[in-house]
Amino acid sequence: MKTKIVFIFILFLFVCIPVEAQCAMCRAVLESEEGGEAAKGINNGIMYLMIFPYILVGGVGYAVYRSRKKAREKGEL
Repeated sequence: MKTKIVFIFILFLFVCIPVEAQCAMCRAVLESEEGGEAAKGINNGIMYLMIFPYILVGGVGYAVYRSRKKAREKGEL
């Protein structure tokens, strides 16, 4: 059972599906533009904004991990 879960996890790591992160309104406005440079810029901006929640959750998780590790070390002294 564990090997099946590990295999599925590894499979998900290597499967890459390209996605576009635009709402329907943005897509409709930007598709009418020639060249598509503004659409790429909007798409990159949306992806940039999506990173911050993950950074915040990771930072809080690391802070909790570090505080629990320090508390565990003080208990062993």
